[in-house]
Amino acid sequence: MTTQTTQATTSPASAPARTPFKVDDLYLHMKITELHCTARFQRAVCAVQSVDREKNDYQSKLWMYGLEDSEVLQITHGTGKDHSPCWAPDGNTLAFISDRYGSAQIYLLPMSGGEAQTLGHFEGEVSSLRWTPDGRTLLVTATVSVDPNLRGRRPPPDAAPAAHAVSPAELAWKLPYKSDGVGYLLAREIHLFKVDVSTGDITQLTDGAFDVLAHGVSHDGQQLAYVRTREGRFAHGTDLWVCGPDGANHTRVTETHTHVMQPVWSPSGRYIAFTGSVLAGDAEVRLWQLDTTTGKTRQLGEVEVADPNSVHWTDGEDGIVFARAHEGRHEIARITLDGHMDVLLAKDHQLGAFGWTDKHYALALQHPSAPSELHVCSKDTCADSLRQVSELNPWWKERTAIQAESKWFEVPGSDGGTQRIQGWLIRAEGALDGAPLLNDIHGGPASYALLDFDTSIYWQVLCSQGWSVLALNAVGSASFGHDFSHELEGHWGTYDMPQHLAAVELLKAQGICDDRLAICGKSYGGYLTAWTIGHTELFKAAIVMAPVGNIETHYGTSDGGYYADPFFMATAPRFDREKARRLSPLQHISNARTPTLFMQGKEDERCPKCQSEELFVTFMCSGDNAGELVLYPNEGHAFLAEGAPACRADAAARIIDWLTQHTVNETYCDVEQAA
Repeated sequence: MTTQTTQATTSPASAPARTPFKVDDLYLHMKITELHCTARFQRAVCAVQSVDREKNDYQSKLWMYGLEDSEVLQITHGTGKDHSPCWAPDGNTLAFISDRYGSAQIYLLPMSGGEAQTLGHFEGEVSSLRWTPDGRTLLVTATVSVDPNLRGRRPPPDAAPAAHAVSPAELAWKLPYKSDGVGYLLAREIHLFKVDVSTGDITQLTDGAFDVLAHGVSHDGQQLAYVRTREGRFAHGTDLWVCGPDGANHTRVTETHTHVMQPVWSPSGRYIAFTGSVLAGDAEVRLWQLDTTTGKTRQLGEVEVADPNSVHWTDGEDGIVFARAHEGRHEIARITLDGHMDVLLAKDHQLGAFGWTDKHYALALQHPSAPSELHVCSKDTCADSLRQVSELNPWWKERTAIQAESKWFEVPGSDGGTQRIQGWLIRAEGALDGAPLLNDIHGGPASYALLDFDTSIYWQVLCSQGWSVLALNAVGSASFGHDFSHELEGHWGTYDMPQHLAAVELLKAQGICDDRLAICGKSYGGYLTAWTIGHTELFKAAIVMAPVGNIETHYGTSDGGYYADPFFMATAPRFDREKARRLSPLQHISNARTPTLFMQGKEDERCPKCQSEELFVTFMCSGDNAGELVLYPNEGHAFLAEGAPACRADAAARIIDWLTQHTVNETYCDVEQAA
């Protein structure tokens, strides 16, 4: 096993003593969620999210940073959510979306001074925007209300408005009919519009029983590319379409992909780069190139894209720069059209947002040792010139210094041999060995351990209290190659659980941790946590969050289960119920004797609450094990990272309390059980 220590923050000897992290630090954290740069002017605008504790909600304001000087300016204020900043081509106007007066609408802010003004008015919510190259028009997507009883058809032009009250029924006539974080889908569509910047006049460019999810405009402004869902019985697939600037000649240009994401035109207009995957349910995001002259698409290299919005062409059209997901990290890489790749920036971090000018890359970095901040580097010397620009979270310097080590483990492989996997060991700087350990399992499973503060606030708090955290990227994780990611299909729990157990045992053998072991996870991590405690009593405490507990019922109750579960069971397009039952934690949870806390958003549509409820009831009825179920009203699948601030604070506090009571304070547990 090899070890590499990275990004440790060293405190000067004369610095004042640091204080431990606490759950309430989530109310202090300011996070860069989006950024946009001008092509020729060396400045970036960031959407910065903060917490309004009194309203139990979030605010988002726009900040402008100079990339070559010390310019820092908060350019929007108030209590709403300002986001999606987008510079006009001449850099003199900033467009953005805000809900400051109710629904999300377009605002224009002149850089010469003055207040932001609305542009046009949409009956629905605006969701994204792009400028045309001449700066005269904005292309936007916005919601449109429709009657689901028409099942995608349009009412006759002379139809009178309905005289009766709107039915409360939610009719489902295609799949998916719901989505986590949104709810019922079929009473609205998302369409593409253009808005005249001088007049505010709005023209709808697409129409039909589908949603437009992404769009881009060619450099000459004469062609639009957009991604839309499919019409008919199954709408989870997306395709790339093109049309003229006035919405004429709509043409579908991809045929072999199930998932297509953000399109990006090359300077000449000959090519469109896009990200996506061929198979339904495949979470690996690959890079593709469409030749508009031949209509043919081809994959560019064997790379995984971390952020579809990071993809952009080099000025000479000889290659593409993008944020690459590689071995649990995010890199900046450039790939040529013949597949040759150069890594421009590779450090042990992940990216929360990414932008570029003609001279610089701007990036919001994420790492357990640091808060969300804007960094900048020169395009010519990325690795050597990387520096921090913003100072949004000065309070972080007063907290316990945290370090993260990238570790590689030799663990059991699926072929009976061994396999090399990577993980992060997170603990306080100077932490003592022989500490309690939390094995935190990421979701997906075709994802990787996320390193941002908002996702797992309890990591820093536990590390401040002497814990170590292991965030492992076991078999099935993305960013380690196609074969590694797909190897877990049809083998949930059976291939990856032994790897987690082996990694924990290796840390014990090294003396890094002792027998005070705990396990937790959310989504697929919740699945594997529940599976593990049904097969071993190694851990003293467990927390199962928003899990897949019963794959058979997940198939029919999840917003994407009907196509994702057959893929992950390796039986697509057929769903093998017998195999699903065999690989479900529900079949084994009655064997569990580990004190277990179940946590769930009540409005979760990705892993619905029935998944936690089935596990919890079976667990409680199988013995006198310590167990609790916590449901959060009005919260979805992302309750832990994106839920209401009070929900996130409560969840983090319960996690820390449960782990402490049942792993560290064993005397407390014994007394409680005796009582």
